[in-house]
Amino acid sequence: MTVFKAFSDADVVTFLTAQVPDGQVLTDAATLQKFSFSKNLTDDDSGLALAYIEAQSTKDVQGVLKTARKFHLPVVPQAQTTSTVIGSDGLAGGLILSTAKMNRILEISKDDSLAVVEPGVINGDLDREARKQGMFYAPDPGSKPISGIGGNVATNAGGMSTVKYGATKDNVLGVKVVLADGREVQFGGRTLKQAFGYDLTQLMVGSEGTLGIITQVIVKLLPIPLGTPVMGVAFFDNMTALAKAVTAIRISGVYPTMLEALDGNTVIALDRYEKTHYADNNGAMLIFKLDNGGTASMNVVKQLLADQQASHVTVTTDPAEQAKLEKLRQDMLPAVFAGQNHIMEDMAVPLSQLAPLMDYIQDLGKRLGVKIYTAGHAGDGNVHPTLIWPKDETEVPENVIVALQEMFNKTLALGGTISGEHAVGMLKNQWNNAELGEDVDQIQHQIKALFDPMNLLNPKRKIN
Repeated sequence: MTVFKAFSDADVVTFLTAQVPDGQVLTDAATLQKFSFSKNLTDDDSGLALAYIEAQSTKDVQGVLKTARKFHLPVVPQAQTTSTVIGSDGLAGGLILSTAKMNRILEISKDDSLAVVEPGVINGDLDREARKQGMFYAPDPGSKPISGIGGNVATNAGGMSTVKYGATKDNVLGVKVVLADGREVQFGGRTLKQAFGYDLTQLMVGSEGTLGIITQVIVKLLPIPLGTPVMGVAFFDNMTALAKAVTAIRISGVYPTMLEALDGNTVIALDRYEKTHYADNNGAMLIFKLDNGGTASMNVVKQLLADQQASHVTVTTDPAEQAKLEKLRQDMLPAVFAGQNHIMEDMAVPLSQLAPLMDYIQDLGKRLGVKIYTAGHAGDGNVHPTLIWPKDETEVPENVIVALQEMFNKTLALGGTISGEHAVGMLKNQWNNAELGEDVDQIQHQIKALFDPMNLLNPKRKIN
């Protein structure tokens, strides 16, 4: 069918360029292809975006949204493009708004225990600068060297330190946001407590760019703990036994910084990738860390591990050895993904249900003939099963699809969530009703309509 447009693409780009005083508007095919395309988008969505905007100021962001309102175009916010759920791929004919170059650390206040940053600041860069003043930024999503604070906030990223320090939402004091109508507003502020008005700060955390564009974030900083950090590994016959040990440590009164789980398949993949020999110890691997508490706390952990039949328990205070163990966990994904098709999932359950979920995933893989690599942040009940199939199979096998559906249903039956920290994007938005229920699903859409009545901001993501 022929569509008679009231304006040309050139008209849009001309108007848009005039509205972006500090940044850059790019329309070349290479840039649009790089940031628009995902093989997982539907046929209707998978064409090139109209323009990619490198914003460098709030005025740039407001100009992009003014253009979107005038021409009724979707706006997809991007920063470091590390989304795993198709949360920031450009949509056909729309605008991609990148805040990656809004990357200034505006303030680090040791006295107020906070930092003020732009959304493009890399998580690890903020942490490194804070440590120069005796403070640190606690959230570690496992992508600390590459993920941006804005994306962390937009997805409520969790990660390896959540067991002690919470997810991103527990470390955000305030945000500045440009709304769909162009207003920049601030929610929250510099105080550690605030009870005035509705908590719109936390509404923005995890909203995935569907309610507004984050232009500034105020985050908590903490003093670097006293004492010498201790890190170690332990091995178990299977993930169920590991999960029981994690529960014992979690409720012991020891406050670990990290309790990371890797199943036997994942350990083998890491050995292959890193040229290590951890799989020689057989079974599932637990990586644990205490950043303070000293010898007494570590002795408690060792005893609990012994009580739970852990084997090959080793600990180290050497920073270089600890860095190797952290890198081992960070390299889990490339090790598992290497040379294979894959889908990595992200479920979380109440701590008491972690072992039953581990049991179920192991049995499910055997029953359906699906290769599953399971790892995750066991200390907060968050697991990441990765389903693998041969690279030469272009379509997702039916048994993989069934396995995903059954894992999701089991997680919900255990009182859990099917998105612990990776957000919803386009991959899971059809599950909103199943997880939230019909009434809450409807409220979600009402909130979206209030903040974005023209449905311009990251449409088709978060809610369906």
